[in-house]
Amino acid sequence: MSKIKELYNKFILSQQNIPLLALIISILVIILAWITQFLVSHLPFTIDNFVKIHQTNHVLFLIDFFPFVSYLLLFIIEQKRKDEKNKFNKEIEKREQTLNAMADFAKQIGEGNFKSRLDIDTHNNILAHSLFLMRENLASNHKKETEQSWIAEGKEIISDILRMHNKIEELSIKVIQELVKYVSAVQGALYIYEEDKKILRNIATYAYNRRKYINQEFKLGHGLIGECGFEKEYIYRTEIPDDYATITSGILGEQKPQSILLVPLISDEKLQGVIEFASLNKEIPELTVRFLIELGEVIARTLFNLRINQKTEQLLQEAQIMTRELQENEEQLRQNAEEMRATQEELQKSNEQLATNILKVENAQKRLHSLLENASEIISIYNKDFELTYESPSVGNILGYSTDEMMSGKDMDRLTRKGETAYRDMFKQLMENPKKPVTIQYTYMKKNGQKIFLETTGRNLLHDSAIQGIILNSTDITERKRAEKEERMRSKMQALSENSLDLIMRLSTVGQFFYANPITKQYLGLDVKDLLNRTLNEVEFSDILFNYFRETIEQVKANPVKANAEITIPTKINDVREDRIMSFVAIPEFNENELETILFVGHDITEAKRIELEIQDKNRKIEDSINYAQRIQTSILPDNRIIREYLPKSFIFYRPRDVVSGDFPWFFQKGDITYIAVVDCTGHGVPGALLSFIGYFLLNNIVDHDKEHSAASIIDDLHHRVRKTLKQDYMDAEARDGMDIAFCRIDSQKKELQFSGAHRALYMLRSGELEEFKGDRKAIGGIPQKNKEEKEFTNHVINYSSGDKIFFFSDGLPDQLGGPELKKYSPRRIRENIVENKNLSMEEFNTFFAKDFEDYQGDNKQIDDVLLIGIELN
Repeated sequence: MSKIKELYNKFILSQQNIPLLALIISILVIILAWITQFLVSHLPFTIDNFVKIHQTNHVLFLIDFFPFVSYLLLFIIEQKRKDEKNKFNKEIEKREQTLNAMADFAKQIGEGNFKSRLDIDTHNNILAHSLFLMRENLASNHKKETEQSWIAEGKEIISDILRMHNKIEELSIKVIQELVKYVSAVQGALYIYEEDKKILRNIATYAYNRRKYINQEFKLGHGLIGECGFEKEYIYRTEIPDDYATITSGILGEQKPQSILLVPLISDEKLQGVIEFASLNKEIPELTVRFLIELGEVIARTLFNLRINQKTEQLLQEAQIMTRELQENEEQLRQNAEEMRATQEELQKSNEQLATNILKVENAQKRLHSLLENASEIISIYNKDFELTYESPSVGNILGYSTDEMMSGKDMDRLTRKGETAYRDMFKQLMENPKKPVTIQYTYMKKNGQKIFLETTGRNLLHDSAIQGIILNSTDITERKRAEKEERMRSKMQALSENSLDLIMRLSTVGQFFYANPITKQYLGLDVKDLLNRTLNEVEFSDILFNYFRETIEQVKANPVKANAEITIPTKINDVREDRIMSFVAIPEFNENELETILFVGHDITEAKRIELEIQDKNRKIEDSINYAQRIQTSILPDNRIIREYLPKSFIFYRPRDVVSGDFPWFFQKGDITYIAVVDCTGHGVPGALLSFIGYFLLNNIVDHDKEHSAASIIDDLHHRVRKTLKQDYMDAEARDGMDIAFCRIDSQKKELQFSGAHRALYMLRSGELEEFKGDRKAIGGIPQKNKEEKEFTNHVINYSSGDKIFFFSDGLPDQLGGPELKKYSPRRIRENIVENKNLSMEEFNTFFAKDFEDYQGDNKQIDDVLLIGIELN
């Protein structure tokens, strides 16, 4: 800036001597005029003759005054130049001050001062506007990080308190005390919910850094506390009820809170209590509310666990009391027993025989119960109405349910629909044919959620007086089913592996070969019989394969999961030696949860790899060609800087779908006329880009050769030339390609805008109102329709005013799918965005549309090229 100022001053100094030089030249001109007049008049040079020649030729009077007039005019011009110099210097100083202010503003932002001010008009200063946006973004991020840090720190403090205390009263006091301090409240209270009484009882109150001893109870739904507990939603009030408690302080006196917050403590959708906070501030910050709501769940879970622990302790204490009472009663009974001993001795002889018989019966019952409890099958008895009347104790070991649970309906509840149907069919058959046993198999869900297979054999013993029911013997056959399945799978595996083209081998964890399929000989050159029961060290094959087997076995032993690897091994197939690329999978096999063997499956991927490399090479060449085409296309597209020289208040939002695009902006300046267009060629990517070259050069040729063309006549001419170029100018043509266009001709001297469109419209924003100029419903190019005369394109002539804004775009913008309902972006959304943001500058419109389009698209794929041009007319 200072360099420019210095050069300007030198220029001004060089111009200061011009008036004096002009005066000298003027005087010389006068003298020359006098001499010429004397020579023409043939008069000698005297004073009288000097007067005489002036009387004879009045022009000499004008010539005499010429030096003074010219000097005066040059003097006035010199004064104007000095004024311009001073004005220029002031403008330079003003810009230096602006740059210094912005530099200081950026420095303040870098040092973390996000409240610093910059008194500069950001609408006309892009750098200042960008600095403001940067400050707002940094301040927003700093605020979010501070809030998250504050919440995390508060949670950590309260979590430490929750871990340190196991008494609800102590924990409540510490929690409410710490929370009141942390959230800068003046009073807090914690209410515990007593479910049996349906009340919320105050167990901790804290205010002005002191604990308060207040005993309050609220029924659910009564008062703010009860309402919060009943609704299980937080309550935030800034209008405090008249009957709400006041806060008394030696400093502040007696005051009523200005705002209160009540948060329910909920764990597993069950109310555990309510916490209440009061503040003298008119509002409780939203961050504090969010923090207390999140923390409420943590406190609720802790209260729930502590109440369970306290209840357990209470039950333990009651059991201890009952034990002491029983011990006391036992002593009393012992004394009574002494008194009755004499009587018992008399009865002993008669009872001994009875006791012996009872003992025998009890032992028999115990043996029977023990046998039934440890039996490998379940015995069930149903009456004729299909009601369970007996369940053997073995049901606990096999199914996990007690006999009481089975009697209450679990015998049918845990059956699948197919199993229940089989059960009922079995009963039906037993009732129809009592002498024939019936066996069924079905699945059953154990108490622990495990699904097992049961086999049940039913017999009809309703006629048996000892049973009087239908007896079922059920056995767990899960292991038998698994073994049968494994055997079937093993047989299938054996058949598949014998005929497989893949290399399949099974090795032990010490490297011993247990199995190898016939294809092994083709790849390893070894017969299967030379491998079986031999170890890796005993078999001669390539070092690559040996090292792979050894390392993979160690890897699977350390981490028994499936392992994949690709290795290249030397082979001899059909007497031809070559390296083959093998994809190996090592699968661990277990027996009773212990690693027993490892199954190696090798698939020959040599051809696949070769094809993959060929495809990669072709893709690389295609990508190089497309990238080169993109560079060519970019080089011919108009430069934004050149456009802004003629249309300073304009923007181009351009987003190709692929590397090269079928949409392109076109610009041409000819004298005072500006031509600009949005062109949307058929397709996108490479085909669209090829058409874009045709459109670009045809438009250049049309506009360059005739200045007087209207907008409509230009695209009419383009329409016919595209047809001719693509050989579409006859009925049976095959090429149906073409393009849509929004074409503008701007005459800045006449303030006249001409618009013509093919399937594309133009929006004009004038005085806050939006007007749409629709294009014709036909495309540029394409095959002519038989027996139908084509109409020329419509030419819209618009007299515009400074400040009018125009927008025109390709169909890729309104056709983009997105949003929550996966709908099109739509022309309606574009119109609404323009009207709702009518006061934005064109640069701000560019930023707005870019962000709005990206947000609307979300994670959805871009379906077409997108091009939007906006211009504020001058």
